Amino acid sequence: MANRKSTARDLAQIAVFAALIAALGLPGSITIGSTGVPITLQTLGIMLAGGILGARKGFLSVLVFLVLVSAGLPLLAGGRGGLGVWAGPSAGYLVGWLVGVVVVGWLTAKILPRYPLWQGILVNLIGGALVIYLFGITWLAIRTSWGAAVTGAIPFLPGDVVKAVIAALVVKQVHRAYPGLIPGVAARDPQAPPEKVAS
Repeated sequence: MANRKSTARDLAQIAVFAALIAALGLPGSITIGSTGVPITLQTLGIMLAGGILGARKGFLSVLVFLVLVSAGLPLLAGGRGGLGVWAGPSAGYLVGWLVGVVVVGWLTAKILPRYPLWQGILVNLIGGALVIYLFGITWLAIRTSWGAAVTGAIPFLPGDVVKAVIAALVVKQVHRAYPGLIPGVAARDPQAPPEKVAS
């Protein structure tokens, strides 16, 4: 019975975060430059999914979202969907979401339960921005050139820094209110002093 409850809770969390990523695409997108890759709020959802659910459930939430997109649902910012998105200029970034959410989740587990804010921001920038850029820029470079791909990524940086800060603030508060969301992380009062190790 406990396993059933745990599985149902996990599935609900995965579904909720897949829906959150979709909802963050509703405000639309802004396309800057000639690369055709839009600036959206959906990378904020990637940071939140990894930071709150952890690597495994965060990955599954992004995977569910991308499966729905591939099936034709217009869930990407700007109302895009269908298998054609995997041949478009942002395909590398979509693959990067899958890897990035795992990195965010894995690194977040390492800094819990205390979750120092500056470390949370750094985690979000590494997994939710740099890892995604790595895949996105590489794919664009194959289609265009390295110069155009790197230059095209620069407008994303300020927004991703802001999203990393917002995500860290939210993740810190969520884990403080609901400790134990990420399996394997011991729940402890984040305000408590570190335990002394007996010599």
